[in-house]
Amino acid sequence: MDLRGLVRRTAMSRPAVLAVALPGATELRLEAEAEVRRRGWPVAGAPAAADLLVVCGVPAPEDAKWLDRIERSMPEPAVRIVVGESGQVAHALGVAHRDLTDRAVTPRGAHGDDPSEARAGEPDGHEHGEHEGHGDEHGHGAHHDSSPPAAADGRGHDDHGMGHGHDGHAAPSGHEGHGPHRPADRAAHMDHTDHQGHGGHLDHSGHDMHAMEVAGLPMAERADDRDELRLDQLHVPFGPGLSDWPAGLLLRLTLQGDVVQDVEVDHLPVASGHRLPFWDEPWLRAAHGEEVTRGSAVRRRCAAHLDSAGRLLAVAGWDDAAVRCRRLRDELLSGASREGIGGAVRRTVRRAGRSRALRWSIAGLGELPADRARAAGVTGPALTADGDAYDRLLMWLSEAERGLEELDDARPLAPDDRTGPRGRLDGPQPPSQALLDVLPELLTGAEFACARVILASLDPDLDELALAPEPGAAHA
Repeated sequence: MDLRGLVRRTAMSRPAVLAVALPGATELRLEAEAEVRRRGWPVAGAPAAADLLVVCGVPAPEDAKWLDRIERSMPEPAVRIVVGESGQVAHALGVAHRDLTDRAVTPRGAHGDDPSEARAGEPDGHEHGEHEGHGDEHGHGAHHDSSPPAAADGRGHDDHGMGHGHDGHAAPSGHEGHGPHRPADRAAHMDHTDHQGHGGHLDHSGHDMHAMEVAGLPMAERADDRDELRLDQLHVPFGPGLSDWPAGLLLRLTLQGDVVQDVEVDHLPVASGHRLPFWDEPWLRAAHGEEVTRGSAVRRRCAAHLDSAGRLLAVAGWDDAAVRCRRLRDELLSGASREGIGGAVRRTVRRAGRSRALRWSIAGLGELPADRARAAGVTGPALTADGDAYDRLLMWLSEAERGLEELDDARPLAPDDRTGPRGRLDGPQPPSQALLDVLPELLTGAEFACARVILASLDPDLDELALAPEPGAAHA
């Protein structure tokens, strides 16, 4: 092995991982992130920084295009794997790591390989469909599918704090004391340069982008802005493959300058009747007559709130705090006792509440007073918070802290108790549908770089849409 090969092999000893979760794969996402963290691998915030793409859940054939676009945005060598069943994550990552390391030190075609041999081990009928010449044009195409035809279950845990432009590592200790950049200064979260079908976004074909295209890139058109000025207007899709993004969500934003003028909410199909939504499972099982303890339901709710808080903190750039929330979430899901986890939860809540810089960075974004939330059918923490993104963060954290007292409650959960982490599960629509419905109102008029903070502060769970199937879900 030459020196260059040795350097590349060393670099691949800790590959940067970009995990993309499909609807219905929450448990697999947690399991994959936990295994990545256990191995000490960095987490990539964008395809350009990733070596390994981990798809959590079994893609449909129509998902091939946008997944291929993500892979083409990754630097060579790159490997994509699909994890569709719980318990296979560790093995799949191990195989992918060996393949990635071999590709790093063995130039493509060094052994006279046929391009089709770059996908050795990929089964016939692979669910990704056409790969548009990855194996020969881009040097990609090393896909591994560890999933059977059936979709996946599997509980796991989380990752390092998503850095979004911080090379996947958590920020240095003491980051909170110095304060992050204001979200408007962190436009890397939603970089214009990553919107042209790369970076994990849906294919534009089949959607009316209302603008001309040159070389596949949408051009701006003119329209009146909120100040009645004629400014360029750009129509841009976001999702579904972004990091720290609700699985399967697609937003089509109309932008003028750095201001969101219009929002269209869409999503990938969400299969109904396949499995219960992971975060709502205890309440739905109890409603079906199964015996579920109150403590297990409270544990799941607390973990869900910490998961949401970790996502919001990561998007806002508070990586240390995001890591703490995710570790606490993982410990809760692993059965940690109140005594073992209580002190850490309380410290996390106190730090968030005392941080002036954190408050400054997200306060005032996504104002949702209780009366407007109630009128829109919103229930749960988003209604109780009666405020902005910062209020919703504190509500999640305070509810997680209060729940510690009930972790050991062995009494059965009442079948009519339908208070899931995001709201009432016995209403006319799933709680997350109401969150999606109110999203355009909150995003319209917001600065472009703040839109993801507002979205993360609501954190809709599209898995809940399986409780009330909707016609017309988006197809990639």
